[in-house]
Amino acid sequence: VLATAPSASAAVSSVSTSDITKALQRKLIRLKYLQPGLATGNYGLGTVQAVMAFQGWVGLPRTGYMDSASYARLKHAQVPVSWGPNRKHMEVHKAQQVLLLIGKLGHVKRAIHVSTAGPGHFTPVGIFHIYSKQIMSWSNLFDVWLPYADYFTGGYAFHEYPDVPGEPVSHGCIRIADGDAQVVWKFATLGTRVTIR
Repeated sequence: VLATAPSASAAVSSVSTSDITKALQRKLIRLKYLQPGLATGNYGLGTVQAVMAFQGWVGLPRTGYMDSASYARLKHAQVPVSWGPNRKHMEVHKAQQVLLLIGKLGHVKRAIHVSTAGPGHFTPVGIFHIYSKQIMSWSNLFDVWLPYADYFTGGYAFHEYPDVPGEPVSHGCIRIADGDAQVVWKFATLGTRVTIR
């Protein structure tokens, strides 16, 4: 049985859509795609973003909803693996549109769906460090307010944005959905290493 959009009708075989969604959410939590405590049975924004992160990591289209191909890959999925080093840092895997938050011992604490620069724009690649943090920041570079902004180079930041679709569409910053943006904000401290490639 497939987990679908929140408006889907009840699942078959006397198993509720809520139960199926909870099982999916528990698996996504174990794999670090979904924040602990969000196995609610409600297929909301957090679950959509977690599924997009999973789909992106394993090379599937980032729809945010589970289909047979996604369930097949989920069955044997493992926690994403970092490039290294074995210390606290952040990694943006642009091809997958996934941000990894890496703990002090090199273990992945979260894998988060993001959106980097769309066509005609540019997200810097390389090794950087968080140099400024602002809960609400005015971007002179892009003329827009950026909630939960973690700046890593030249006016480019990780930040919350209301639209984080399944493809790169930003003007250069790294968009993160509500909820996950706060997780990143708490994780990133001044000086935290950021690798983007």
